[in-house]
Amino acid sequence: MRKNKNKRQPTKRKTASQTQKSKRPRNDSPKMTEKDSSELTPFEIFFQKIEKFSKLHMKDRDRVQEILQSMQKAGSKTLQVISDFDMTLTRFEYNGKRCPTCHNILERSDVISSDCKKKLQGLLDKYYPIEIDTTLSVEEKLPLMVEWWTKAHELLVNQKIKKDGLAKAVRDSDAKLRDGYKDFFDHLHEHSIPLLIFSAGIGDILEEVIRQTEVFHPNVKVISNYMDFDESGVLKAFKGELIHIYNKREGALLNTGHFQELRTQTNVLLLGDSLGDLNMADGVQDMENILKIGFLNDKVEERKQSYLDSYDIVLIKDESLDVPNAVIRFLTE
Repeated sequence: MRKNKNKRQPTKRKTASQTQKSKRPRNDSPKMTEKDSSELTPFEIFFQKIEKFSKLHMKDRDRVQEILQSMQKAGSKTLQVISDFDMTLTRFEYNGKRCPTCHNILERSDVISSDCKKKLQGLLDKYYPIEIDTTLSVEEKLPLMVEWWTKAHELLVNQKIKKDGLAKAVRDSDAKLRDGYKDFFDHLHEHSIPLLIFSAGIGDILEEVIRQTEVFHPNVKVISNYMDFDESGVLKAFKGELIHIYNKREGALLNTGHFQELRTQTNVLLLGDSLGDLNMADGVQDMENILKIGFLNDKVEERKQSYLDSYDIVLIKDESLDVPNAVIRFLTE
């Protein structure tokens, strides 16, 4: 008997693995539809590349795409980078051990007494939990942060620290820039892209860190708390207005001269590790686009949502500069 060719064949039931493959992967934002690689635009190739970073999270991927495409269209000559330093350009931890901030480098060195070290550690134990407390507003934290920085600086001044001891303090420390730092600094320099490092740390220590790693290029400018030494090279005070984690907006507005010089650089890549870093670009004139990348290093579950609400891209427990480097390379191609 001849088989009926039009007879409907029974539908095959999908296997569990096939069903799993058909599901959209869970993420903070839906990923772009997969295409054949020959059909992808250069931007789609780049964006698929950064989306594969397991530590990268986005709340609104469409917005990130729009910003990046607009910045690329404007060209690298319109780009400037503004970055925090401690725990943003430097590592948060290495081999399970916390890495030091600029203040920590001094606190753990032999340029200060053991008694002073205990007092500085006491300040850290008291105020750091306040800094990262998600239940407190910036307004509530502000006076306490001023109190912390002021007390710490007073203790350091009383130690009569000598200027010629700073290089050794940095050299003997466990401070480490994030993986990929050389590519980051060198590429910006090669393309004449200004890098403003805006830090609530100690400028003298910060500069020594990037000097010893041989990436202190002419395109780098630092706004930070700088030491004031007497004629004998002994610390007598800190210069100017105190910069702490929650007054970077005021610091940015006080440095209008710097931003005036960069008035044609209207596109900003901002890197930070706290919500206080979000205002570092407030002094930029006629800003067209800003892409904010945030490093979430500590208390992840408690702070993840607030970071996703504030930063365009959030990097969770990522000790590298791979994502910023990928973005910079894309914008300079």
